[in-house]
Formats: sequence, structure tokens, C-alpha cells
Amino acid sequence: MTEPTPPRRVVVRREPPRRPAAARAGSRDIDEQTARGVTYIRSLMRTQLRLGLAVLAIVLVPLALMPIGFALVPGFGRLSLGPVPVPWLLLGVVVYPVFVLVGWRYVRQAERNEAEFERIVTRQ
Repeated sequence: MTEPTPPRRVVVRREPPRRPAAARAGSRDIDEQTARGVTYIRSLMRTQLRLGLAVLAIVLVPLALMPIGFALVPGFGRLSLGPVPVPWLLLGVVVYPVFVLVGWRYVRQAERNEAEFERIVTRQ
């Protein structure tokens, strides 16, 4: 008695889409580190740095000013909402949703910057 042959496996792959010649020219400038490619990369890096510094300022400045405000206005530092002091609520609870929202916005803007960069590079 012969054993049945196992079914043959077939792998189906999709070819990556071919980029137009203009898109290859822009990425070629970057790959070969020509003056134009270096300018493109520096522009993207400056944009992302500016965004990162803006996010840092939006998060760090209010967070650093809160304890200073509590020290300068002692009455505010002694306020409480039920058994929980208001400074604890602000620094321990309210801050985290703000971090999540700022982080989400940062990622969206960074992706937009990269999409704009890609559009500029492939437009050539």
C-alpha cells in the first residue's frame, strides 16, 4: 500500500510596488549623500528636533512650575479634595492623561513630518 503524498505548499508573494524614476532619484541623492540629499536629511532632522523641543517645553515647563507655584502660594499647596491633597491629584493623576495626549499628538505630527519629507523627496 502506498502512502499518500503530502500536499505541496505554495507560497504566494506580492511584489513590492515599483517606484517611479523620480522617487528613485530623490532617494538616490540621500543614499549617495549628495549635497541635495544631505540638505533633505538636515531639513527633516531640524523639523523633528523643533517638534521634540516644543513637546518638551509643553510638558516640562508646566510640570516644573507646579511645585514652584505650590511653594510660592502655600495656601494652594494645602488645599485638599476630600482626603487627597490637590497637589497630589495634579501631579499624580492629572499629569498622566496629559502625557498620553501630548505623546499621541507628537507621534501624529512626527508621522506627518515624515510623510511631507517623503512627498518632497519623491516629487523631484
